[in-house]
Amino acid sequence: MSASTPRSSVSSRFAQFKLVLLGESAVGKSSIVERFAKNVFDDYRESTIGAAFLTQTIQLDSNTTVKFEIWDTAGQERYKSLAPMYYRNANCAVVVFDVTQAASLTRAKAWVKELQRQANENIVIALAGNKLDIVLGDESKRQVTTEEAQAYAKEAGLLFFETSAKTGQNVTELFTAIAKKLPIESVLASRGGASGAVGSNSANARRGIDLKGPSTGATGCQC
Repeated sequence: MSASTPRSSVSSRFAQFKLVLLGESAVGKSSIVERFAKNVFDDYRESTIGAAFLTQTIQLDSNTTVKFEIWDTAGQERYKSLAPMYYRNANCAVVVFDVTQAASLTRAKAWVKELQRQANENIVIALAGNKLDIVLGDESKRQVTTEEAQAYAKEAGLLFFETSAKTGQNVTELFTAIAKKLPIESVLASRGGASGAVGSNSANARRGIDLKGPSTGATGCQC
């Protein structure tokens, strides 16, 4: 199964969903999205300003394609007030933390609480512990154990993956697991069975409606 598989003429079932990424600055949100959408990684990514918009599809089986409309939000505190604009009506969210920074998990937990309190009540939330490549190379750099994050995710009802945007480890698996949890059948049924879209304003998003500022600023973090 490939994240880059395009929608083809043989796919009779097509649904699209709005996905938002949240998390502290420099945990690797943008790098995860770039790896998923473009299969690239930049060691010197600049910080996202406001939010960036990307799309990608996943072929779940020979007959079913899911398209994600992805809002990658800025992690800096000064942009926090903008977050509800992006997660409003989102069908799914990836909350990212850095496995080498314990404080980033604390912040991720706050985002999860906010989503559970204010977002779509049926939102699918995944927790991603990023920068796995760093701790695989030197376990002493790990500040958040797999067991701790896994236990929290289970308690909060979240999907959980440890990922490496740098190597691509578990990135496609993360988005595939989300796609499998989404209400594809109900969306297709409500749209007559062939295709459907929920929770997005794709026309405005593709035009870059003024919800979105410049995509990057110069701080040189891996985010």
